Amino acid sequence: MKDEQLRAQINALIKDEIQEGINEYVDTKKESEKTGLGFVQNDDEQLKVNIPNSEVDKLIKEYKKIKKRQKSNLSQVKKLNLLDKFGNPMK
Repeated sequence: MKDEQLRAQINALIKDEIQEGINEYVDTKKESEKTGLGFVQNDDEQLKVNIPNSEVDKLIKEYKKIKKRQKSNLSQVKKLNLLDKFGNPMK
């Protein structure tokens, strides 16, 4: 995969996780408003998230290392789950 595609997929995953967190926050806020418990908060608060490109680059680098290991010959042999002449798994 190209770096641009990986970066787009990582960004999509991050956005999904952030959206899930926001949804949980809104749900708990609605529940606390119904019960009348909790602290009073400003409704003007905005959520801002900054994710450094260097962190995304680290994720891409780690992904490429994993994929390279998966394509290696040793990894292919491990996937075959070969047995020796005594029926024991080969190491």
